[in-house]
Amino acid sequence: MNGNQLVNKLDTLLQWIVRLVVLNILWILFSTLGLFVAGVFPASAAVFAIARKWVMGEQEIKIWPTFKQIFRREFATANLMGWILTILGCILYLNYRVILNSSGEMTFVIPFAFYFLVFFYTILVIWTFPLLVHYKATWRQHFRNAIIIGLTKIHYTIVCSALVFAILYLSFSYPGVIPFFTISSIGVGCMWFTLKIFNKMDEGMDQQTSEIPM
Repeated sequence: MNGNQLVNKLDTLLQWIVRLVVLNILWILFSTLGLFVAGVFPASAAVFAIARKWVMGEQEIKIWPTFKQIFRREFATANLMGWILTILGCILYLNYRVILNSSGEMTFVIPFAFYFLVFFYTILVIWTFPLLVHYKATWRQHFRNAIIIGLTKIHYTIVCSALVFAILYLSFSYPGVIPFFTISSIGVGCMWFTLKIFNKMDEGMDQQTSEIPM
């Protein structure tokens, strides 16, 4: 590797570091503007949408106006979907506490059913927001498609889950990185994997359309 190649690689690395930091800070800022209750989910949608553009090659976009536009556009849908997932997560957690406190009094079927539901919940969490920023559909369709894609492309679901877990584990091990990299890294990482599936799906739909006789 010559000097120019090394400089170019370092320049690319620094550009990505700056992008991730800016995107993460915008997520914190807009989540705070929405008092987190109403801000965290549309801000997360904006993170995934900008990550999608970067992964697809649109790396020179103006982050601030794009983020603000997507935040406003997806405000209602992202909050609806995000709070549904949050409520489902709380219900699962309460059930987990019940199972934990009465494990000796339950048959094996109940814990098995619980972890089965957790599995489907994980699929929803992984795929819902990438679907939201890539396709135009209702929140019900996004949830349905998340389950279908998550099951049929289970290896991608596992990889994305492992990626999210690894980023969160490192973030909580080194809390100093949370304000700068955690959410933006999850957004870029998940979009990089999920776009591989979406692009194949889009190519398949385009091919089917072109084969329809006029």
